[in-house]
Amino acid sequence: MFTGIIETIGTITGSSAVPGGRRLRVAVGSVIAAETSLGASIAVHGVCLTVSNVAADSVEFDVVSQTLDTSTLGTKPLGSRVNIERALRADGRLDGHFVQGHVDGSGTIARIQSTAREWVCWVRPQPHLLPLLVPKGSVAIDGVSLTIAHVGNGEFSVALIPTTLNETTMETLRTGDKVNIESDLIVRTIMHRLSNVSPGKSLSFETLRESGFA
Repeated sequence: MFTGIIETIGTITGSSAVPGGRRLRVAVGSVIAAETSLGASIAVHGVCLTVSNVAADSVEFDVVSQTLDTSTLGTKPLGSRVNIERALRADGRLDGHFVQGHVDGSGTIARIQSTAREWVCWVRPQPHLLPLLVPKGSVAIDGVSLTIAHVGNGEFSVALIPTTLNETTMETLRTGDKVNIESDLIVRTIMHRLSNVSPGKSLSFETLRESGFA
């Protein structure tokens, strides 16, 4: 379990084929590497991965084909910068929201509105993700915990503060870039429940409102 509060930005420094997928090596710095053990869970750009090897300043992960296909990790070249978060400690503060590291799909940056006062990003997600995105709800983009500002016309927007831009890879996003999206666990559970009790009914934010969930 994670929170979407990024600890550091890592760099993909190696990629090699292994049975069923690829092994990625990510430079995370000597401090995090020293505190990481084999089998630990780390969210890499929002994807929960298991540590398969630890070096002086980097960690390695065996990433299965399904994960490569359903996230942006499969298209990241060497040198790519990625958001890094270690698993939440039981005695830690939950500063973001509950993030599992189970990416639901991807989205494309539709446009970015940047002014001296704010930085707003509009994302066009895959269609199956739209019912899971609720205005004022939470979403993880590339592992970063964010609050959804608006949803409409097949898009949603998030507004970022300077601290988030400085401490994550979000500031480097450009129109047309692909991003990993994980919907809020609570919304996803509710929508799954509604799909079972109301088979065949179109699920949307309006459905949640009618059912007393919003």
